[in-house]
Amino acid sequence: MAHPEAPLAEVRRQAIPAVAASSLTVKLGRRTVLAGLNFSIPAGRITGLLGPSGSGKTTLMRTIVGAQRIAGGTVEVLGLPAGSAILRRQVGYVTQSPSVYPDLTVEANVRYFGAMHRKGKADVAEAIAAVGLDALARRKAADLSGGQVNRVSLACALVAHPRLLVLDEPTVGLDPVLRADLWERFRAMARAGTTLLVSSHVMEEASRCDTLLLLREGRLLAQLTPDELSRRGHSSNLEQAFLAIIRNADHAGTADEAEAVASSRPEGTVH
Repeated sequence: MAHPEAPLAEVRRQAIPAVAASSLTVKLGRRTVLAGLNFSIPAGRITGLLGPSGSGKTTLMRTIVGAQRIAGGTVEVLGLPAGSAILRRQVGYVTQSPSVYPDLTVEANVRYFGAMHRKGKADVAEAIAAVGLDALARRKAADLSGGQVNRVSLACALVAHPRLLVLDEPTVGLDPVLRADLWERFRAMARAGTTLLVSSHVMEEASRCDTLLLLREGRLLAQLTPDELSRRGHSSNLEQAFLAIIRNADHAGTADEAEAVASSRPEGTVH
C-alpha cells in the first residue's frame, strides 16, 4: 500500500524549481563569462539552452552541476547549493566530449556507471536500449563511430535515473531517426518527473522543449516558450525568430552605449 503522504511529497518536490539562479556571475580570469543571470527552471520539464558559440552555454551547465566556481550570486539545484555532495546521485551530466572507457564494451561502460548508483542489469539494458545500441552492447567503445560513442556516454547518464539531467549537445552526430527517438525518450523522462536541461544548435529541437533560455555573450536575453519565441521574433521559423531577438538585443545595446557616451560628455561639448 502506498504511503498516504507520498503524492503530497511528490507535489511538493515538483513545486521546488529544479534550478534557481539569482544574479549568477561567473568569471574566467578577468573576463566575465556569465553576467548576473536570474532564472528558474521548472521541475519535470524540458528546458532548452540556446545561444551562439561563446555565449556561455557550457559554462552555465558546468556551473549548474557544480563543476565551475561562481564569482557572485547564487545557484541552487533541487533546493540545494550547486555542487553539494548529496546532489551527485541526483544530477546527471553529459558533456560534448564523451566520458567512456574505450577498452570496455558498451555494456561494461554502462554497467560500471550504473554500479555507482546501485543499478542492476535491467537498468543497464534499459539505458542501452534507450540510445539504440542493443545490437552493439558487446562491442568495445574504441570500435564505435563518434556518434555511437556519444550515445554510450548518454546511456551512462541515463542508467542512474537522475532527477536532473544536463545534456550538452546530446544529438550531435545522430541521424534524424535516432534523434527523434531520443527526443521521445526525453519526453517520457519528463513525464515521469525528470528535469532536463538541453543545449542544442539545432533550432528544430527548440520546438520540442517546454521552455527556452536564450543566451548572448553571457547575458540572458529571455526565458520563454517556443510559441513566445515565435511571437517575439515575428516568425514561425524559430531560427529566424531567434536571430531577430539577437539583432534587437544588439541594437538596444548599441543604443545604450551611445546614450552613455553622450551623457558622459561635458555640457557644451560639440563633436
